[in-house]
Amino acid sequence: MTTHIDIWEFRSASGHVPGNDLTGFHIEAEDGPVGTVQGLSEEAGSHYLVVDTGPWIFGRQVLLPAGTVVRVEQEEQKVYVDRTKHEIKESPEFQPDGPGYLEMLSGYYGPFYGAI
Repeated sequence: MTTHIDIWEFRSASGHVPGNDLTGFHIEAEDGPVGTVQGLSEEAGSHYLVVDTGPWIFGRQVLLPAGTVVRVEQEEQKVYVDRTKHEIKESPEFQPDGPGYLEMLSGYYGPFYGAI
């Protein structure tokens, strides 16, 4: 049985300290580098990272819910996530002001973490 993880909250074991700016940190997927953190939201109920993928996906930005973060390494300036590059690449197109965008992301990432 899969354990349910709230995708919109940082895991307590991730090492993220609320208020610490992760801008500029590198994102590492399970199978390699993804990009760099361009922004961080810590609004109640919707914590996430905005990631610039650089040339990897032709300069596309993606939004990663905080629940994907398994570890933050302050000294290395890296954020490790438990998704593959392919899973991140296939995520809904970045449209932060689009109606229902966060719900769309919940529908995409939620099943990975036990959400129905």
